[in-house]
Amino acid sequence: MFKKIRIFLEMIKIEHTLFALPFAFMGALLGSMVVHQHLPSWSQIGWVLMAMVGARSAAMALNRVIDAAIDAKNPRTANRAIPAGLLKAGEVLLFTGVSFGLLIWAAAMLEPLSFYLLPIAVFMLVFYSFTKRFTWLCHVILGLTIALAPLGGWVAVTNVMDWTAIVFFLTVSCWTTGFDIIYACQDYEFDKKEGLHSIPVRFGIPRSLRIARWFHIVTAIGFVMLAFMTSLSWWYIIGMVIACGLLIYEHLIVKPHDLTKLNTAFFTMNGVLSIVVFGFTLLDLVVLQ
Repeated sequence: MFKKIRIFLEMIKIEHTLFALPFAFMGALLGSMVVHQHLPSWSQIGWVLMAMVGARSAAMALNRVIDAAIDAKNPRTANRAIPAGLLKAGEVLLFTGVSFGLLIWAAAMLEPLSFYLLPIAVFMLVFYSFTKRFTWLCHVILGLTIALAPLGGWVAVTNVMDWTAIVFFLTVSCWTTGFDIIYACQDYEFDKKEGLHSIPVRFGIPRSLRIARWFHIVTAIGFVMLAFMTSLSWWYIIGMVIACGLLIYEHLIVKPHDLTKLNTAFFTMNGVLSIVVFGFTLLDLVVLQ
């Protein structure tokens, strides 16, 4: 049983939840302070956590089923659970259904608007796995999907969607899009051979890294706008400066002809960035208010 659980956790890359979860919490925290001038309850935070776990687990598991045949051909992904025979597709689909059930249950326990918007979230979580088969905008669609985490956190505790929430949503979307473009560079040859679509396949690796850089410039602008649109003060600004430094470092260590540090840029830098932005926001709004 424990071995099977470990395989499932490895399949959905549970550790990568660090990318989106801090921003979901930040959305709940910032939204509650901006709209209601008080912190969200521990109950709300708990249900936001459950919704995030359910959404991400369902999306990753379903992606593994949808991409099983592609993963089996790619040397980088051939050892994933389904191609390697560690899990059956039926088991993963059952896990997906349970995860979606957790998401629906959690959304029902939060503000009504989050439940009403749930069909859009579920559609995006399913749809993005198919996009690399027909459009190089797949990275943008993934960015919009991942950015539902902070938007969902905001809506879950406020029951409203205002311009501040939308700016936050687009900021995280550009951040995700940028690092996914960088990540896709390592599959350039395979994707091109298999007829899959991506920005690296469409524009080449050098231009793709420049495109990713522009997405991250927009991300930095979005973080700055949040400071002016909310009551966030100089502690948040310190966190934002650190986050922008991490983005700059991420682009400095990944070269068009040297992708050896790509995993460091993708996993380490982005995981740290989300924690830094959330941590300094928490310090700003909770400890120092």
